[in-house]
Amino acid sequence: MKSTDYLNNLNQTYLTVHRKKEDFFWETYMGLSDDHAGSTAAEANWINYLSESSKIGEIEAHIELTEEIQDQQEKQKTISGLKGWLAMFRAHAMESDQAKQQKQGLIEFESTLFEKKQKYVMTYSDEKGQTCEGSLPVLSSVIRSSDHQATRQSAHAALLELEQWILQNGFIELVKKRNAFARSLGHDNFFDYSVLKTEHMTSETLFSILDEFEKQTADVNQASLDNLKKEKGDQALAAYNFSYSFAGDVMRELDQYVPFSKSLKRWVESFGRLNIQYSGAELTLDLLDRKGKYPNGFCHGPIPSYYDQGKWVAAKVNFTSNAKPDQMGSGYDGINTLFHEGGHAAHFSNVKMNSPCFSMEFAPTSMAYAETQSMFCDSLLTDADWLKSYALDDQGEVVPDSVIQSMINSKQPFKAYGERSILVVPYFERALYALADDQLTAERITELARFTEKKILGLACSPRPMLAIPHLLSDESACSYQGYLLAHMAVYQTRSYFMEKLGYLTDNPKIGPLLAEHYWNKGNSVNHNDGIKSLTGEGFNPKYLADACNLTAQQAWQEQQSKIAALAIRETAPIHSLNATIKIVDGATVLAGNQESDEKMCQDFEDYIVARYGR
Repeated sequence: MKSTDYLNNLNQTYLTVHRKKEDFFWETYMGLSDDHAGSTAAEANWINYLSESSKIGEIEAHIELTEEIQDQQEKQKTISGLKGWLAMFRAHAMESDQAKQQKQGLIEFESTLFEKKQKYVMTYSDEKGQTCEGSLPVLSSVIRSSDHQATRQSAHAALLELEQWILQNGFIELVKKRNAFARSLGHDNFFDYSVLKTEHMTSETLFSILDEFEKQTADVNQASLDNLKKEKGDQALAAYNFSYSFAGDVMRELDQYVPFSKSLKRWVESFGRLNIQYSGAELTLDLLDRKGKYPNGFCHGPIPSYYDQGKWVAAKVNFTSNAKPDQMGSGYDGINTLFHEGGHAAHFSNVKMNSPCFSMEFAPTSMAYAETQSMFCDSLLTDADWLKSYALDDQGEVVPDSVIQSMINSKQPFKAYGERSILVVPYFERALYALADDQLTAERITELARFTEKKILGLACSPRPMLAIPHLLSDESACSYQGYLLAHMAVYQTRSYFMEKLGYLTDNPKIGPLLAEHYWNKGNSVNHNDGIKSLTGEGFNPKYLADACNLTAQQAWQEQQSKIAALAIRETAPIHSLNATIKIVDGATVLAGNQESDEKMCQDFEDYIVARYGR
């Protein structure tokens, strides 16, 4: 078989296996299907295909055979595509039958745990003392924004109960099985294996970065806790009071200016003015919370974007949020998730290589690289000029400067805490997977969770207890949470570069094309560091995030005042087409689409939200 034909065969075979797995994933994670056996089988088939170690030798042989290709352009493209597949199979291949059997067992075990957790019901007592069901996003929102301490405490207690339920219903055995699998591949434990697989670095290298960041932000984090305690008393540091103590009032003030009903319109307009486009992709958005739905936003691509022998194959991308529009704070949370997952979708819709292996949300794609794209987009929501452009109430009144200043005054002192609430997870998971099997008990793991939270956050218990974080249970996200922090470091480096080069971020039409050129088009053929260097001229540098964490509230407000002043003297950018076919669904129900126009889609969505939830 010619090397070009071999590459095309790899592409087509993979797309078939991948699509089946992704269709099952969407149906089960959205709570639309209980065919967990079918989903497990499709997942196993996908894993088995990628774990075929014999493919490595085949691909290497075909790279040698490309010497026979006379056309130099075709030769280089074929080599590039084959090297992409080589990286893919090297990231996933398993040579021993033992490892393959253990991986199959992991898939089946995790599927059973997922199904059990999907049926687990959490409840809390609302302000009227009535028992209410609440998903993870709902409970988290209650803890941040409810005026009633008893209600916040009840919601937090539900998360602590979830922790213990997880520990009593398979998580401990899952940790043991993951470690056994990693050891069969020659690694000390599952954490070391995962970091090497997802970020292409050792745990030691990772923690040289994380430890330095921990030192750079420790003092300002502790000072913020001490000041809050001095101002509002010891109870302000209780897990169910902490977030509300510094952010509750201002988020209530902001709420009327960021209704969830307008979120779709804000996304279309804001991304359009940034000149972010989706290259003809088909997007399906499931944005509302409901029972049985996976309790965290995500973005997956059933059809990756790529050039198939020179012909463009547009992506098909699904992404979600868990908005509850009648709940305080849901508008800002919802639009944040929409921007975040919409950033992922933009990335995976714009990979313009000659194979689908370059447009994947899993290894060999670095999680930090993938999350840089999404977190850059959601970071815009914190900019004062974005808020002055898009945060409007029902009468069209713009959010006042005083509300923005209050947001900064309340949140900037806890900027370091926010980043450390990401940092705490890899510190916990590294210690967890280093425990011997006989040390893995519910009591020991709970103790480790509280110890790590105290060490990194400075709180006796986190507002979001460790094991309530859904990423820890899922195979594709376990031991990868550090990717969010590495991404945030890259985001602030990217923001700094754009501010210096372009002068502003909000609605800047040069940003979309620059992101596409340097971060998106080449997919995972370029590593995270080289992508950053391509755009900024500088390799990965954590200092920009550390500097942002150490700003005083006054310094942060001065920066935002400059953005507001600059906004007043620049022209409004035109709204470019997103170049996507968009469908908004709630489970199996289609709520809106842009077949006629983006404007009608946004209006239909707004009308539905207002009719169902009120303004």
